[in-house]
Amino acid sequence: MDIRDQLYHHVPRLRRYARALTGNTELADDLVQDTLERALSRHTMFEAGTDARAWLFTIMHNLFLNQQRRAPAQATHVSLDETELIKRDLIEHDVSHASAQIPTSDPARRLEIRDLDEALRHLPDEQRAIVLLVGLEDMSYADVAATLRVPIGTVMSRLSRARQRLRDLMAGGTPPTQSFQTGPSAKLKVVR
Repeated sequence: MDIRDQLYHHVPRLRRYARALTGNTELADDLVQDTLERALSRHTMFEAGTDARAWLFTIMHNLFLNQQRRAPAQATHVSLDETELIKRDLIEHDVSHASAQIPTSDPARRLEIRDLDEALRHLPDEQRAIVLLVGLEDMSYADVAATLRVPIGTVMSRLSRARQRLRDLMAGGTPPTQSFQTGPSAKLKVVR
């Protein structure tokens, strides 16, 4: 299978992960496109016989982090149609788990999905990425560690903390409020 076929094979997974990361269909599509462009332009860096999925997710993760660093802090507005697409992707993420699919016609389950989606938004990026890669993409801890370029112990501890935070939020806990820094490392941003 050549590189283009491998890329095409992984596009649905890339789109699903990008939507879950960004919470916005348009931003997700841009992220997938940037990922595919980067992969094609650097296809010689891909080692035959290695996991193309992990390589692509590493590229996407790094691009996402770079975009987050460059982007000014701003609220993300997501239309109801976009949240429905994201939820559908989260629910129907794998046809091999068809028996585990959640019927979206059940109002209680829809509320749980909405609450879970909201709780995921309150996780730090590094925890949310691990939850999505392990839970949504069924990646092993070793694959996640390779994708994110962190030790496997870091994956396990971040996942444990993320799961505990999700349990707390789903049980009615409040999301952390943004704290203000003081001291020499504090920076002020002047808005005119």
